[in-house]
Amino acid sequence: MPQTLIETPIGPIAIRWDGETITGVDLDPPSGGFDAGPETMPSPIRQQLSAYFEQASAGFDLPVALVGTDFQQRVWAELRRIPAGETRTYGEIARQLGSVPRAVGQACRANPCPVVVPCHRVVAVNGLGGFSGDTTGRKLEVKRWLLDHEACKPRPRSE
Repeated sequence: MPQTLIETPIGPIAIRWDGETITGVDLDPPSGGFDAGPETMPSPIRQQLSAYFEQASAGFDLPVALVGTDFQQRVWAELRRIPAGETRTYGEIARQLGSVPRAVGQACRANPCPVVVPCHRVVAVNGLGGFSGDTTGRKLEVKRWLLDHEACKPRPRSE
């Protein structure tokens, strides 16, 4: 599958695709190993990423190929239903799926397409929670930026 590096307001990210289907987004890409330039990325992917980083309400309707367990697939499907500008807690999603918050967090961590499959819209009941496996540092700053970009409003405590 082709892979390219693109510059974004959250720093460089790597995008992988197969045809017009996005297969991966790497928020911490390696310094090399890219076999394609950004201009070779299919235009729907390039256009939607560009539009999102300009205006979050643009959203994504890209086809994605996500490899994961049945439970992860169910969580990722729920993530795609969260509109830009809104958040859900790990607990809310867990209740919808008949699971527990920690399992939802693990599925969010395993998300192969962060940003496009918006795991950043899932927060802890008492704060941001983590992002892509980090609870501090750069990735958490990326989560903050994405939520600010989308003008997400804090959710009232319900748990």
